[in-house]
Amino acid sequence: MLTNKMVVIIATDAPIGVALNTAALLGVGLGHHHDGTVGPRTMDGAATPHTGMCAYPIPILRADDLSTLRAQAAARDDITVHDMHQVAQQASTYNQMSTTLAGTKPDDIQYLGLALYGPRQSIDSLTGALPLYR
Repeated sequence: MLTNKMVVIIATDAPIGVALNTAALLGVGLGHHHDGTVGPRTMDGAATPHTGMCAYPIPILRADDLSTLRAQAAARDDITVHDMHQVAQQASTYNQMSTTLAGTKPDDIQYLGLALYGPRQSIDSLTGALPLYR
């Protein structure tokens, strides 16, 4: 059994296209920043290679108040927080996003999604009551 857990939480009011893009971008961040999350290449019965997949199930949840959830998760030393916000969604380049974000007050950031990674019990304590994204 895996001792750590990953979850993605999408803003309830995010349009479907934004929600899908947010989930994809957060998944890339999770895979990049956490060693061992992507398994090795595999082969099918015809010896056709398939790229590695995430070794963790990643439930996609939804929440209304991502700012509070982000603050609660960030206050815990055992949880890594990845976030996606409107500044990134509206930027044309990473540099533009970085520059704009540097001039944005924290209270003015609208979160579109979060990805959390950490010990299963810690993640469940923050997200256990959240519904699945449907």
